[in-house]
Amino acid sequence: MGFSKQAFYRWRADPVTDRDWADAHLTNAAIDSHRDDPTFGYRFIADDLHAAGHRASEQRVWRLCSKQRLWSLHAKKRGRNRKAGPPVHDDRVRRAFAAPDLDKLWLTDITEHPTGEGKLYLCAIKDACSRRIVGYSISDRMRSSLAVSALQMAISRRNPSGTEVHSDRGSQFRSKKFVRALADAGLLGSMGRVGACADNAAMESFFALV
Repeated sequence: MGFSKQAFYRWRADPVTDRDWADAHLTNAAIDSHRDDPTFGYRFIADDLHAAGHRASEQRVWRLCSKQRLWSLHAKKRGRNRKAGPPVHDDRVRRAFAAPDLDKLWLTDITEHPTGEGKLYLCAIKDACSRRIVGYSISDRMRSSLAVSALQMAISRRNPSGTEVHSDRGSQFRSKKFVRALADAGLLGSMGRVGACADNAAMESFFALV
């Protein structure tokens, strides 16, 4: 059967339990969730697992994440010293934030707003031609799903084809979920350089008015 007698006897003496199998599946799902968005700590990962149909308490997710050293790589979005990751797209825009027609170029970014009940995060998508917001999403958590929800709204409202979507290098826009959403809709991603605010100046100036 492809394994030694010693391995068989070790397995029979200490068989893998159903709980062990369940933990293994949860661990794989947690690793995928964290790889998709490295800012996730165990609480966000637990939420992601629940959304995917897995049943597990936060304590159990914490235990599994601790074993795998899945820690949140969190950095404040608006901090001066925030570090951006490697780009997943070339900079197709190169600061040319105008477009001759609708749905040729969309610009997107995330901003943070303090409220009496905590912080809220807004992701907006603006059409470079009309300068109108074509999609947005608001959440109390700055996750990849925030950017994906804004993109899905814009897609459902505009039904674009071949649109360039320009962002900074935030983890939400580099996440597998966002990149996959772009590809599934036939859109083209574009990313500015690290620390170059002018590379997404059109959205920065919009958020200054919000």
